[in-house]
Amino acid sequence: MRLAAATFLLLTLAAPLASAEEEAMILPRDTTDAAVIRGSIAYRTYCVLCHGASGKGDGRAAKMYTPRPANLTVSPFPDQYKEMIIRGGGPAVGRSPYMPPWGDELTDEQIRDLISFLREVRKTGTPAS
Repeated sequence: MRLAAATFLLLTLAAPLASAEEEAMILPRDTTDAAVIRGSIAYRTYCVLCHGASGKGDGRAAKMYTPRPANLTVSPFPDQYKEMIIRGGGPAVGRSPYMPPWGDELTDEQIRDLISFLREVRKTGTPAS
């Protein structure tokens, strides 16, 4: 028992303390900012190759496709439509046959987060860092 208590105390004291700046950067899971950050990760993983780092449809693979990938910084579509495109792919909504369906690959949360990120890209014209 003493060994367990001593180990716990040692680990607790040895754990690095977060600075005030680090604590200020910790985001609660359910904030819009956290969703945008998680969405940016999904975007960089699944979308950047075609839509590009800036979201302007100028990714490395974009030149292989006609029509070109959408410029997400000026997308006029509502969130529900974007969700349909992400889940079902372009053909499901009468868009580009090159936009793949991601509904089986992404979780519901990832799709919501990705839409939050796209909303931010649309609002600012550039992806959040």
